[in-house]
Amino acid sequence: MSQPDDAPRPGRRPGSPAAGRRRPWALLLVVAFVVMPIVEIYVLIQVGQVIGVGWTVLLLVLDSILGGWLIRREGARAWRAMRTTLEAGRMPARELADGGLVVLGGTLMLSPGFVTDVFGILLILPITRPLFRGVLTTLLSRRLVGGVAGGPAGPGGFPGAPRPDARRPGPGPQGPVVRGEVVDDE
Repeated sequence: MSQPDDAPRPGRRPGSPAAGRRRPWALLLVVAFVVMPIVEIYVLIQVGQVIGVGWTVLLLVLDSILGGWLIRREGARAWRAMRTTLEAGRMPARELADGGLVVLGGTLMLSPGFVTDVFGILLILPITRPLFRGVLTTLLSRRLVGGVAGGPAGPGGFPGAPRPDARRPGPGPQGPVVRGEVVDDE
């Protein structure tokens, strides 16, 4: 017998923001580990029937060689850009995102199949990477900043995070902040 969604579950507080967030990750895992292999096998069979088994294997090997070359080139480029940004004293947010996308694309290139290789190449190429960088930035900003505003744990579901209506330090309606020194008489 299943429990209703709002029923308390062992190990979870009632009304906790994590209660409704588990399902999208479960769906993503099902797609990644069940649907994608089936799609890859189907595409491999279709390509093998059209061009032959030998040519399909050769195409997969050439695809892996191209992917390895692309990963090496773009990974080195992302590393140089990150070092340059750090040496200039700036935060390398864009460069870190590019490096992460190159690593993710390389991981997709390691798995055999044409569909994951296409996604991997799209993540690695500098022409298409800004599109995926924008998607990554949007997802991370929603997750880290927007989250569940006003929930029991604060914005984003982080315990101790300030609520949107919390008073922030600094000048307020009472007047300006007066700088001073605290003297301890002990």
